[in-house]
Amino acid sequence: MSGTALAPFTADEYRARMERAARAAADAGLAGLLVAPGPDLVWLTGYTPTAITERLTLLVLAPGQDPVLVVPALEAPDAGHAVGAPALTLRDWTDGKDPYAATAALLDPAGRFGISDNAWAMHLLGLQRTLPGTSYASLTDALPMLRAVKDAAEVELLAAAGAAADAAFEEIRQVPFGGRRESEIGAELAHLLRRFGHSQVDFTIVASGPNGANPHHEVGDRVIERGDMVVLDFGGLKDGYGSDTSRTVHVGEPTDEERRVHDLVREAQEAGFRAVRPGAACQDVDRAARAVIADAGYGEYFIHRTGHGIGVTTHEPPYMIEGEEQPLVPGMCFSVEPGVYLPGRFGVRIEDIVTVTEDGGRRLNGTSREMVIVD
Repeated sequence: MSGTALAPFTADEYRARMERAARAAADAGLAGLLVAPGPDLVWLTGYTPTAITERLTLLVLAPGQDPVLVVPALEAPDAGHAVGAPALTLRDWTDGKDPYAATAALLDPAGRFGISDNAWAMHLLGLQRTLPGTSYASLTDALPMLRAVKDAAEVELLAAAGAAADAAFEEIRQVPFGGRRESEIGAELAHLLRRFGHSQVDFTIVASGPNGANPHHEVGDRVIERGDMVVLDFGGLKDGYGSDTSRTVHVGEPTDEERRVHDLVREAQEAGFRAVRPGAACQDVDRAARAVIADAGYGEYFIHRTGHGIGVTTHEPPYMIEGEEQPLVPGMCFSVEPGVYLPGRFGVRIEDIVTVTEDGGRRLNGTSREMVIVD
């Protein structure tokens, strides 16, 4: 991958993001932000190094200072071609020099900084060794909502990724399931995601029969049988933004109980979606979906949170879970995905990505949530 942007944003848009991040750091009482290669750096600058190695690359954002990207000299040409490069200053360092000394010159020696969750420990320890008076907090702890509110262009990129995942589902539901291994269906799903524009496939969960009771089963060698419920959960990145959707299909005619559980999960998913509105707390979405399942006597079998944020990664804040009082804001995007998992028997999960609008929510997935019968 080159050091260019994955999404069609401008240098001015990246500049605005960096300015916003620096203000958020100041509001949180931080001296600045230190951003290592990964999703935060892509979102702030459009830059992904050609190779993430032991050589230090770090974006330094501080209130009242121009953004500076500390970068190995051999990576500087690629960094200079990133769409966001005109909005920052490059400071390169060569092998044999101390990158921590170069970075320390940009930092308050007694400051507290937010640092990317995926920063290497050796780099954080190197900074602490050079500036022993500094302290650090992970970005998830310090600024969990930094990337949570998407602008209109980001929402439409997420919608396009969702439409591509929907197209993959519409195709996979037409193929034979019975007599084939989960791994075969998973490989076909991955192929379809790429065919419909995904550059990266993050997961293709195909959980048949009793495997469906494990929410993160992914794929195995089990042969799918007639009479199986099959949980499909798949997604990845298209044009730099994520997709993630779940539908549960049935091979042949389901039993009354299987239909009842599927209908229950569908009702819970609808209740979670209806709870989405500006000002509601994240936990309200979880409570709405969970109440439907608990009231039907299946509460102990809904064993995960109702949702997670999505953007330049497929899992990020905010989280739809009890105890999360963060208010929903227009532009937030997250999954609503309740499930019921009956050990040794079957599972059902139904998931859409939803964005908060000015007066409610908008689904970014449009495939049927009714029971789908496959061969």
